[in-house]
Amino acid sequence: MRRSTIIVLFAVVVLFAVSWFAKASAYNGVQEDYILRGFLVTISAFLTLAVLSFLYADNPFYKFAEHLFVGISAAFWMCMGFWSTIVGNLIPRISSSLSASFKVPYIPSEYVGPFPINWVFFIPVIFGLLLLMRLSSKLGWISRWSLAFIVGTTAGLNFVRYMRSDFIEQISSTFVPLLVEWRGIGSFISDFNLNIAGQFVVMLANWVIFLGVVCGLIYFFFSKEHTGLTGRASRFGIWVLMVTFGASFGYTVMGRVSLLVGRLTFLFSDWLGLIKQ
Repeated sequence: MRRSTIIVLFAVVVLFAVSWFAKASAYNGVQEDYILRGFLVTISAFLTLAVLSFLYADNPFYKFAEHLFVGISAAFWMCMGFWSTIVGNLIPRISSSLSASFKVPYIPSEYVGPFPINWVFFIPVIFGLLLLMRLSSKLGWISRWSLAFIVGTTAGLNFVRYMRSDFIEQISSTFVPLLVEWRGIGSFISDFNLNIAGQFVVMLANWVIFLGVVCGLIYFFFSKEHTGLTGRASRFGIWVLMVTFGASFGYTVMGRVSLLVGRLTFLFSDWLGLIKQ
C-alpha cells in the first residue's frame, strides 16, 4: 500500500471518529440512543461522499460504498424471499410441524390418501435447489434449467402485462375526438379562451396527438420515399420524436437532480447542521 493511500485512509478514519463524537455530543440529551444516532448519521454522510467521489475518479472509497450497497441489497432481498416465499407460501402447504415452528397457519391439502400433500409445490423447491448449483464450478450448468424457467416465465407474464398497460393502452389513448363537444362555429368563437379545460385547448391537444402519431408513424414507414408531402410529414414526425425523447430525458434528469438535492440537504442539514429545518 502506498504512503499517500495510508495518509488518506488515516485522515478519513480520524474525520469519521471526530464526526461521530461531534454528532453524538449534539444528540446527547435530545435522544436516548445518541451514540447510535450519531454513528448512523456519520456513516450515511461518509457513504454519500464516497459515492460522490466517483465524479473525480474511481477510488477505493467508491468501491467500498458500491460493494456495501450491493451486499446489503442482496441480503435484504434474500431475507425477504425467505420469509415471504418459503415461510409465507411454501411451508404452510407442505408441513404442519414446520408451520408450527415458524408460527404460520398451516394450509391443509385437498388431496386425500396416505400422503395428503400437494406435490406440485415441491417443483419450485427442486428448481430452487438446482439454482443453488450456480455456486459450484463443476455443477453450475445444472442451474441453467432454473434460469431458463425463470426467464421464460418472466417474459411470458410481462408480455401480457406490457400488452395491456403499454401497447393497447397507448393505442386507445390516440383515439381522441377531434371536435370536442362541437356546438357550432358561433359557440366556439364566443367561448374561445386558453383555459386548460376549454374546448379550444382540448381540441388543440387532440389534434397535436393525432398529427404527432400519424407523422411519427410515417417517419418509420420506409416503403415510400420521404419526398413531398410524405417528406414534410416525416420531418414533423422527427420533431415530435425529438420533443418526446427530450421530455423523457428531462424528466429523468429532474429525478436525478431531486436525488442530489436530497443528499445535499442531508449533508448540510443533518450532518453539518448548516441548514436549519
